[in-house]
Amino acid sequence: MVHDSRLTPATALAAKNQAHFPNESPEYRQARNALLAEEIELRRNIERVAQLRRALPLGGAIPEDYTFQGPNGQVHFSQLFGDKDTLVVYSMMFGPQRERACPMCTAMLTTWDGAARNLRERVALAVTARSPIERLLEFKDDRGWRNLPLYSDTKGDYTRTYVTADDADVPGMSVFTRRNGTIHHFWSGEMSGEMADPGQDPRGAPDADILWSILDLTPAGRGKDWYPKLEYQGLASIK
Repeated sequence: MVHDSRLTPATALAAKNQAHFPNESPEYRQARNALLAEEIELRRNIERVAQLRRALPLGGAIPEDYTFQGPNGQVHFSQLFGDKDTLVVYSMMFGPQRERACPMCTAMLTTWDGAARNLRERVALAVTARSPIERLLEFKDDRGWRNLPLYSDTKGDYTRTYVTADDADVPGMSVFTRRNGTIHHFWSGEMSGEMADPGQDPRGAPDADILWSILDLTPAGRGKDWYPKLEYQGLASIK
């Protein structure tokens, strides 16, 4: 990590911590304050990476104004921006060959559905998939999503260009920006499975799914073999 000499050292900030909880041992408090310093460094590194991301040179212009099928018929990629200059597109794993949508995509998008009400004040948001729009809308209704705009990449041109060249059933997340009437690619998640650290599932950073961030706060963490499901035995589906 590149340290900014203008910032107070994280250990000095952690030393200001006044938090104490019932019956904690001196060993716990010492270890917790050491962890707090690392959390401060993590916060700073997240911001440092975000600054580097924001400073990226302008990406390439999109090759064409892709067409999608929306709830009200055909729509062009440029129309997904609405009145915003930034568009976030998530391509979920729900192609026509799938019996049901990907549980992990579904779990993440369920949290996004709540965040979308606030996100749309800053950026435009679109969720795409290769299944027909009728199937997507049926699934949206089944999950109780209210705020996520879903579009079918029926032709697959967008998917093959920005998600997977061979039209594989994989997820993708990309950000686009509109400058002077031209739409440019800004950023896409590029951490592939080959970049995963030993003992970890492939993941990006920061993780776009709050589920994993919360589990990272717990004693057992993410676990080694637990993954979200569309339904759980004895419980209603995750809507």
